[in-house]
Amino acid sequence: MTIDIIDLTDPQYADLSPVQLSMVRVAQGKKNDILAKADAERKELLYLLLRNENARSSVRAREEARIKAQADADVEVVKEDLLHQLAYESIGSEGNENGPYRYPENPNYNLSYSQRFLVVRNYYMEVTDDAAARLEAFRMDTLARAYLGEFYQTLYDLLASYVN
Repeated sequence: MTIDIIDLTDPQYADLSPVQLSMVRVAQGKKNDILAKADAERKELLYLLLRNENARSSVRAREEARIKAQADADVEVVKEDLLHQLAYESIGSEGNENGPYRYPENPNYNLSYSQRFLVVRNYYMEVTDDAAARLEAFRMDTLARAYLGEFYQTLYDLLASYVN
């Protein structure tokens, strides 16, 4: 598989963790799927226009431009998501004198509140698949109240929405 979703040098790829490499491969697969679907849609359009003897019409150029623009936008979303995931993953690999940052054992207070929200959300989403138990565990977590600040209620509401 050729990786072209993001531009990294060989040393930068070598520095990626196995989790980050997996993220890159998944994103590349999504990009390849998007481009393949766009190509199939363009071919289908061409065949339709050929059957109707309109292959040289301006409709073809306009529709192909629309298909390409949509595919480019979808690829850009995947790329931005990958970059955020890679940045988030690298944040979690740091640490302090107490060891690597990991919620709740060694929370990272250098993170912004929105980044803390992501850390705590991911922690609770990985703890259990039972939404009600997850919500109850979060409700009992006194560290989360102080650590998340005003984002505590937002995360509580999000976890509660999975119960319903």
